[in-house]
Amino acid sequence: MLAKMFAKGSAWAALPLRLALAAVFIAHGGQKLFGLFGGQGLHTTAENFEKMGFHPGLLWAALAAGAEFFGGACLLLGFLTRYAALAIAVTMTVAVVKVHWAGGFFLPRGLEYPLTLGCAALAVLLLGPGQLSVDRALKMDQ
Repeated sequence: MLAKMFAKGSAWAALPLRLALAAVFIAHGGQKLFGLFGGQGLHTTAENFEKMGFHPGLLWAALAAGAEFFGGACLLLGFLTRYAALAIAVTMTVAVVKVHWAGGFFLPRGLEYPLTLGCAALAVLLLGPGQLSVDRALKMDQ
């Protein structure tokens, strides 16, 4: 019975996932880029990236923060959705391998959170933008 009830809902499956990822990544990217929500801003983020071995720190910090903030904005709108999801999935893969792996599985330093976010981004990449999206309206992802 549930399968029948939700059969047509699969076209909407990406929406709650996209919106949740958008909220998380706009906030985290905003912290890194602009110092929003108690964040450090780009220059301090770049210094931290340097300390973690990413050289030049400013380049890698801008790429990661840009993928998070602008990727999140694209997911919110459902615009260039698969590209945004790919950028976020790659960013989270690097975060898991280079930053969180040594912290084990559990938070606060472990990999469970970035792993979950990366897998959710991968799911959006595979699902596509869904019904309510700019991509669908512009017939960019058919």
